[in-house]
Amino acid sequence: MRPSPPFSLPALRITVVAAFGALIVLGLAWELWLAPLRPGGSLLALKVVPLLLAVPALRRGKVRAFQWWSMGILLYLCEGAVRAASDAGLSARLAMLETVIAAIAYGAILLYVRTARTRP
Repeated sequence: MRPSPPFSLPALRITVVAAFGALIVLGLAWELWLAPLRPGGSLLALKVVPLLLAVPALRRGKVRAFQWWSMGILLYLCEGAVRAASDAGLSARLAMLETVIAAIAYGAILLYVRTARTRP
């Protein structure tokens, strides 16, 4: 008999969707109001579009979406790390926040896929 998974799928799914929501809000606020690359906003705000498109499948708990995003979320983690090291001031702090949120999402995605695949 297999031991029960240590994490519940609904809790992991909520964590991932919440992290994606936080990345969407952060990305829009950062690139449009808080610290845009150019005054008046930046086209980098479009980086949230893939996140927006992923949320419905993640909310439904589609394992395939979680598998795809186990790699996709790394782009946001890398962007945050690079901009945290290269930007200054508020932009660097926002980049650190993006890195932390993306890391939380990454961990929750991996746990979700592992738990979903080991369920009886």
